[in-house]
Amino acid sequence: MSKGEISEFVADLVRQGGEPLPDARLVYKTYGTLNADRSNAILFPTRFGGTHEQNEFMIGPGQALDPEHYFIIVPNMFGNGVSSSPTNTPAPFGGGGFPNVTIYDNVRQQHRLMTEALGIEQFAMAVGWSMGAQQAFQWAALYPQMVPRLACLCGTAKTTDHNRVFLESLRAAIEADSLFQDGHYDAPPLGGLRAVGRIYAGWAYSQDWYRAKGYRALGFETFDDYITGYWDALYKERDANNIMAMTWTWIHNDISANDRFKGDLGAALAAITAKTVLMPCMTDLYFRTADSEDELQHLQSGRLLEIPSIWGHMSAAGQNEPDTQFIDQALMDLLAS
Repeated sequence: MSKGEISEFVADLVRQGGEPLPDARLVYKTYGTLNADRSNAILFPTRFGGTHEQNEFMIGPGQALDPEHYFIIVPNMFGNGVSSSPTNTPAPFGGGGFPNVTIYDNVRQQHRLMTEALGIEQFAMAVGWSMGAQQAFQWAALYPQMVPRLACLCGTAKTTDHNRVFLESLRAAIEADSLFQDGHYDAPPLGGLRAVGRIYAGWAYSQDWYRAKGYRALGFETFDDYITGYWDALYKERDANNIMAMTWTWIHNDISANDRFKGDLGAALAAITAKTVLMPCMTDLYFRTADSEDELQHLQSGRLLEIPSIWGHMSAAGQNEPDTQFIDQALMDLLAS
């Protein structure tokens, strides 16, 4: 699915605990047509390292996110290289000078886009995977009247300590590369980026997936071909400062870390009035089902639907058709409720 319209919302980004980022660019893509009463909008934020393009596998005729029936809005998260990021922001805020941006900051700016530019007062549903789920959670807590349905795929309302171990290891790998120079590098810190890919390889897919040689489904016959052809190739093209920006945002994800909820996660979750489905994967290594079970206890109207897959966190990435179909059916059911 590639048809759609790319637009941008430009305004100063008011940040938590810091000076505004002037003329911040929130780039978004829409699919379908907003109906007359503006009731068919679906919010679908991006995930770590992903842009609107990586969300498109879930958008298409006959799918839950069908642009023939819904107006799907995919806002690009700050730091992802499309919206304002270290790689595309002019001095003094570009590169290593890019300011820290929270999930709350992202959602507040998205709210301005929806209300000031698009005139949307309520979504049919908010859905996201991974960091997209974090944003969807934050939306539903801050603006419950705008989110009647919520689907969170492999994501939590607050980053856990174990999840942070993974994220800190990514940052340490980049910082250990002498070329990084605290973000003010002249040449890409390729050694650090390669290390990031190797670390990610151990977390994105499950032990069961490796045991089953799941990389063959990705087109790699051997493990060595996979680790170099997939992960090394992927992170060779990534920007270190963008990774640092997004991992900072992920580490500090907490939908209660704001003036509204003052750090009370239970209260933030209880503020969500949406019909909610939490969809962890049974083999996800950092967004665990037990975390979703804890969140479920605070929700007003929630249920847990575990993705039965060995693909781990990547079960929601569109790489395994049975997983994609399972998720799509769950979204169809939620939209019909």
